[in-house]
This record gives sequence, C-alpha cells and structure tokens, in this order.
Amino acid sequence: THPTEDFRNITQGTRGAVGCLQMRGEYMFVAEGRGGFAVYDIASVANKGFSDRIVSAPFSPLGNNARVRSRNATCMALPTNQPINPERNTAVMRTINQEQPFHPLYNYAVVTDAEEGLILVNVNTFADGELRNNNLSRTVTWNENDVLHGARHVTLAGHYAYITADAGLVVMDLDNPESPRLSTVIPLTDARASAVQFRYLWVSDAEGVKLFDVTDLATPRAVPEGTILLANARKLYLARTYLYIAAKDAGLVIANVTRPAAPRILTRFTANDTLNDAEDVIVATTNASLFAYVADGRNGVKVLQLTSPSSQPNFYGFSPEPRPELI
Repeated sequence: THPTEDFRNITQGTRGAVGCLQMRGEYMFVAEGRGGFAVYDIASVANKGFSDRIVSAPFSPLGNNARVRSRNATCMALPTNQPINPERNTAVMRTINQEQPFHPLYNYAVVTDAEEGLILVNVNTFADGELRNNNLSRTVTWNENDVLHGARHVTLAGHYAYITADAGLVVMDLDNPESPRLSTVIPLTDARASAVQFRYLWVSDAEGVKLFDVTDLATPRAVPEGTILLANARKLYLARTYLYIAAKDAGLVIANVTRPAAPRILTRFTANDTLNDAEDVIVATTNASLFAYVADGRNGVKVLQLTSPSSQPNFYGFSPEPRPELI
C-alpha cells in the first residue's frame, strides 16, 4: 500500500442503523436495522486496484441474495470468527483428522430483531468457496409470547444465546438451532448489552453493569456484590482481567475484574472531556501495544493506546495495567 493511501474514504452505505457487525474470513456480517441482516465481501478492502472495496453486488449473472430482510435487526453474532466450513467436517474427515463434529449452531448467524425476536440464518454458503450460490434465507424466526420484544443485543456462549430485551436478560437454548427453547428470563431495567468470559457474564443496564455466574449456562445466577454502578453503561468488552465499558458521557470506564465479585474501577477516561458519548468499545493488540477503539457517538471513532513500552514498562506481562492515551 502506498504510504499516502487513505482508508478513511472506504465506506459502505447501509439500509439502516448498524447495531452489530462481525468479520469472518473475507466477509462482514452486519445487522443493519430496517435493512435486516446483510453480508458484505471485504476481501479487497485493501486492494487499491479494486473499484468497489466492499462488495454487495451479485457474484453471478444469475444473481444472489446476501441479505435477509427483517423489520429492525439490532444485533447479530456468529459462534466463531474463524473462517470455518462445517460441511467439510464429514465422518471420513473426522476419522482421518481425529476431529470432533461441529455443533449445528456453527452453521448459523444468530440475529436479534427488536420487533421479530430471534432470527437464525444458515450462512454456510459463505464458507464453501463457491461464489455463485450465495443466497440467504431465514431458517428460524422465534418470539414466543413476545418475550424478545425490543431485543437489542446478543452474546453466544456454548449453545446458549444471552439476549438483552425489554423483558431483561433472556437466555435461549440453541442446542437444536431449528427449535430454539427459552431457558429463563431475568428481569432487568433497560438491559442493554452483555459480555461473557469463562464462568461469568456481565450485563449493562440502567443501573450500571451487573455480574452473573454462568457456571450453569442455562441459568445465570446474580452476583450482586459484582455490580459496577454507572449512570449510563452501554456496550462492554473483556480483555483478560479488565472490563472496558462504553459509558456515554463518562467516557471509557476501565474496571479491574481480576476478582469478578469485587470489581474495582481503574479509570474513567474522557480525554479531557472530548470523549463524552461512548457507545461501544473493542480492544486489540499491535506488537507491544494495546489499543482500544471507541465508538464515541456524535464525536466519531477514537483510538486509545492502552499500553506501550514508554507508558507501561510491564507491557509484556500477562495483563498489564492499561494506561490510556488518546491517539
């Protein structure tokens, strides 16, 4: 890539507000509000010679359909972001390679819709290497007794889906994806988003961030002493022993959760009050540095360097204390 190449101009219009997106292999899977669930080809996003860096056009003269329409798709999740192909996991290959069989859930994208509830879409067509058969359709739509009304976020753990909705935290058993089963509903006030790590699930709501023990994935058990009180907690990201919380006008809140039942707020970072509309955050590493990418609402995207050789001498440790700096 030429050093003057500017990737800020690579954009893709969508048919509605994007609530969640996840990359797998050469595709981006997107929940885009009134536009439903869509898949985009991003294999050429860094190719200067390719006129359409993010491809939504048909791959075949016969056309294709890389979208499933729905009333208001709010979030989506894949069981893995690895470029898998479950259909190659045949009995013969399992014998030769001593592989375990894929769970059926690995065939699907799990989509939440604020009006329609839970939607499952088989996305194997985007894993088989054949461009001419990329046609999506719904496999399952589930919203028994309207329990998923207002569904806005989904996190997967094993074959369970943790969905935040108007009713609170809704736990769905997807062991048989084509026959979803309601496990439990935990009432919460304005449940917003969730994140899971090992045996604990954190959920943001109107009171802050709540902690649940999910040793039994089907029945989360509240751990009240693990609550982090915040006025406006939004989406969450877990990285080893730290929980990163997008907290609107409170900026990025970083909590030490080495002891989940005794969390400790490490810092509330607002970059001198310029990071004041935080909606989402994700953390990634680059060589010896750790970065947080924060969706700062009306202010755009902010990049925070969390560790570096100059700011954190212990940057090579297992979980060095983050020391955020605005880049």
